[in-house]
Amino acid sequence: MKIVLVTGLSGSGKSVALNVLEDSGYFCIDNLPVAFLDQALKQLVAEGLSQLAVAVDARAAGSLSYLSKNLEQIREAGHDVRVIFLNARDEALVQRYSETRRRHPLSQMLAVQNIFGEGSVQTLMDCIARERELLADIEPLGIPLDTSDLQPQVLRRWVKEILDLENAPLTVLFQSFAFKDGIPLDADLVFDARCLPNPHYDPKLKPLSGRDAAVISYLESFDSVREMIQDIGGYLQKWLPRHAEEHRSYLTVAIGCTGGQHRSVYCADALYDKFKDAYSCAVRHRSLSQRGKA
Repeated sequence: MKIVLVTGLSGSGKSVALNVLEDSGYFCIDNLPVAFLDQALKQLVAEGLSQLAVAVDARAAGSLSYLSKNLEQIREAGHDVRVIFLNARDEALVQRYSETRRRHPLSQMLAVQNIFGEGSVQTLMDCIARERELLADIEPLGIPLDTSDLQPQVLRRWVKEILDLENAPLTVLFQSFAFKDGIPLDADLVFDARCLPNPHYDPKLKPLSGRDAAVISYLESFDSVREMIQDIGGYLQKWLPRHAEEHRSYLTVAIGCTGGQHRSVYCADALYDKFKDAYSCAVRHRSLSQRGKA
């Protein structure tokens, strides 16, 4: 089994690293006490899983002293184990907690232990200092990463590079919709096809959809329709690689028209055909699905 242990200071980016591993196919466990690592490993191996990522932090302080020995035993059993230790400067951690307004995970534990004396108040800096002490012995076990000046997308890229994770292909969903029903909440890019000739006003075409041959023939007879497909296609051809570089898993391209039946449906299908060989693509017609026509 491939095992990645993610540890380090709270606020240094462990959740970001764990999300990267989850997106890469790892079974992820957050805040697992070291004492349960062997038990969890045996159970997951029995279930046939081959990739495990575990986040360990100072809340498991009581068992951290056994981590080095546990890792040695796991490696001797034939598993591939890698450890990442995320760190950050105090001022960076303070700023992140200030922005999120979250309490430090150790604050409650230290209050219960009364480690700073009767009646003392555990400040954020107290918690950070104590956490550094608790993690000092395990820091040398991992690949060190200072995330003080890193944006999340940069940290994601670094984690993938360090662990040699394969990039999941970008899945592009082309979705047609009706503006009268509202823009889809999951839309990343929205294009408006209402400026194109409307088959709705042709009595023979009105009951059909943009997937019917007669409607397709009608729309393809107009230069404006061909130009819109070409322009949207050119835009996507240029910018989809940039979205893929940011390790996005999904991108929804929404094309709307008034009723979501003719023009947007045709455009979504045309764009799907244009990009299906270069990307993992899907197409969905929201309004047709609502009417039971898709």
